[in-house]
This record gives sequence, structure tokens and C-alpha cells, in this order.
Amino acid sequence: MSSAFVIRVALPADAESVTELLAASCPVLMAGAYDEAALKVALPAMTRAKSELLSSGTFYVAEADDGELAGCGGWTRERPGTGETNPRLAHIRHFATQPKWIGRGVGQALCNRCEEDARAAGISRFECHASLNAQGFYQALGFDTLRRFELAMGNGSSLPSILMQREL
Repeated sequence: MSSAFVIRVALPADAESVTELLAASCPVLMAGAYDEAALKVALPAMTRAKSELLSSGTFYVAEADDGELAGCGGWTRERPGTGETNPRLAHIRHFATQPKWIGRGVGQALCNRCEEDARAAGISRFECHASLNAQGFYQALGFDTLRRFELAMGNGSSLPSILMQREL
């Protein structure tokens, strides 16, 4: 397996590949932080590519030189679940790394691309709703933990999560 990848803007045509990536990543990476019952409820929503993100121009994929997706993630001006906006605030969205690519710089490269493009768009702060297993990743990227909260999953259930932020 090659260690080379490029970051590019995701397209609606990437929906199937992004869904496959999320389905491979989320159950494996979240297993140590959540019990089986929580994952059973959360994973169906978390492992599906979101068309609004794929068409946003601010969602990216890390594509290996063999065409495999090594990771994905992006940002939006709209706060997830509410649609609220703040002109200087962006929200990190739907980050995932293929388990065999963990520790190879994929997540950091995706975050760097998000930061570069967000700054160019006038954004000065990122906020994210991190899963419990992702807190260390975001802390390593300079995010501060604000508080724990229950993330509504849209089916009457919620998932323990962490609100984090970082100044750009």
C-alpha cells in the first residue's frame, strides 16, 4: 500500500466511496468509546455520506494514488442541526480516516486544508462536535474542550459528544 495521497474537494459523485469509508471507519474507531447500544443507534446516520456536504465545496477527501479514499472531512458555516451562522465561525464536519491510514497524516492534512480555505473565506474560529474517541485527535490539532453534551441523532436518541473550538 502506498503512503501517498492528495486532498481534493469532494464531489456528489463521491457519495458511494465516502459512505464506504465512513462504514469502514466509524464502527472501528468508535468501538472503544461507546457501547454497542449507542453505536447501533448512531452508526446508521454517521456512516452515510451527506449530499449537502458533498456539494458544498468545503468538504474534502484524501485520495490515495490507487484511488482509494484514505479519509474525508470538511467545514460549513452552518451549525449542524440548526443552520445558524456566524460570519467568522465555521463548523468541522464529518471527519473520518480509513483505519489502515490512521497515524499517516491524513486527518491533519484534511484539517490543514479546511483551515487554509476557511481563513481565505474570512473564518477566524472553528467549532466541532467531536465524538468521545476523537477528542485526542482534535486536542493534538490545537482544539480546546468546551464541554460535554448529548448530540441529538435525529431519531429520538443522542450520543455523548464534546464541543471543541480552535482559533485560526
